[in-house]
Amino acid sequence: MDWLISLATFLVNEILSQPAYLIGLITAAGLLALKKTAGQVAGGAIKATLGFLLIGAGAQLVVSSLAPLGGMIQGATGAHGVIPTNEAIVGIAQARFGARVAWLMILGFAVALLLARFTPLRYVFLTGHHMLFMATLLTMVLATSGRSAVSVVVVGGLLLGILLVAMPAFAHPWTKRITGNNSIAIGHFGIAGYIVAGAAGQLVGKRSRSTEDMKLPEGLRFLRDSMVATALSMVLIYVIMSLVYLARAGRATAFKAFAADGGSAAGDLGNYVMQSVMQGLQFGIAVAVILFGVRTILGELVPAFQGIAGKLVPGAVPSLDAPIVFPYAQNAVLIGFLASFTGGLVSLALLTWVGHPALGLALVLPGLVPHFFTGGAAGVYGNATGGRRGAVVGAFLNGVLITFLPALLLKVLGAFGKENTTFGDADFGWFGTLLGNAAKAGATGGILAMLALGAVLLGAAILFQKRVVDAGWDPGARRDAALPRTAPVASGTAPAPDRAHAKIAPPAGAPSPPPPPEGR
Repeated sequence: MDWLISLATFLVNEILSQPAYLIGLITAAGLLALKKTAGQVAGGAIKATLGFLLIGAGAQLVVSSLAPLGGMIQGATGAHGVIPTNEAIVGIAQARFGARVAWLMILGFAVALLLARFTPLRYVFLTGHHMLFMATLLTMVLATSGRSAVSVVVVGGLLLGILLVAMPAFAHPWTKRITGNNSIAIGHFGIAGYIVAGAAGQLVGKRSRSTEDMKLPEGLRFLRDSMVATALSMVLIYVIMSLVYLARAGRATAFKAFAADGGSAAGDLGNYVMQSVMQGLQFGIAVAVILFGVRTILGELVPAFQGIAGKLVPGAVPSLDAPIVFPYAQNAVLIGFLASFTGGLVSLALLTWVGHPALGLALVLPGLVPHFFTGGAAGVYGNATGGRRGAVVGAFLNGVLITFLPALLLKVLGAFGKENTTFGDADFGWFGTLLGNAAKAGATGGILAMLALGAVLLGAAILFQKRVVDAGWDPGARRDAALPRTAPVASGTAPAPDRAHAKIAPPAGAPSPPPPPEGR
């Protein structure tokens, strides 16, 4: 029997406790369910494993590139500053909680499939990296509050499963407004920002024309490349903060800012500025590595999840990543990104003047990755109900949310609240903060409070699905009535009100919505 115990110990300690191997095994199981060949199963599992390792490697680069900036912010302002980057904080957390995150993610997806099968919330969440991000957040909040590994996985898995089906439901009236049908849902944890953007559009843009009637300068199109936008923004942030730090701390101290971890101190002002530029570019490289790792995982893991979900939840609505809405209003994406970033800058000023001195909140710098993806999507949602004004105001409010909510979230992350990065999207902020405060109710009371929070969310989503989504409520109906009718949208079709989004065909290579499920 010793050999059996040794084998079990080996499997648990060396394979199942290693999240990279576990992700590979999940992928292999899904591909086997799809009846792929042995070569396809092996290749997919290996690629998913390598993708997970790439995330960790990129996260180490992010930590290295952010460390000097954190010191500069503290030295210049006396406050702790962070840049929200989901991939970075997830990579940092993997070192301590990797196995628990993986098991929680597995259980959460299983719970979501059961809820989609047996409740009106027939949404199958297929954005694998956001599943991973939320699983990591739940693990961090539960583990840092002193819960056992079993409690972390079980309670966190139940909450994750509820979130995966509930959040797409809350956003679905606005999503249908964008796509024009029920074929897809949004599966991205920036949904609070998208709902706020859609609601803001309803309030401010009753007669505002669509962003797609605008002609934007070609010179700004390069900002649609998230890697370029991230690197450029970080260069600007680094250079500005380095100069402010230089003015506050003096040359002798400031020139040593990059000397940690084997680096060399700046020799003169020009060298100091160029070191800041290089540090910003290194951040862009680090995020690119992480995103490549995420895409590598998703290329194998999502098809495996789709195969499993298709068999277990017939007629389900797939919930997909935020860029799925980008082709419907491409101008709104760029407008939303810029407006969201502006909202982040204004909120940073408010944090500096009020939030930090009065409440002890950290300074949250605008992170280009969350502002690009969630701001761009918020622009599309705001445009869908309020045209240009809706896109600007809705995305601006999204920028406010993803600045203040991460600052509140840091308060409940324990030691992780002292890192130079955190989660960036709106749903991580509000749910993580509520969960962290519920966890303070004691050992048993905390678990009951967290489960009660999940039950309220699930009940509200089911009620919303029945009373609002299934009833066919259109959040842009008043706008349609206010706008003049236009020419037919396609040959042979009847004239229709000018909706807030242009009914355009997605560009070549863009994700296209699948056909609507039967019976829905």
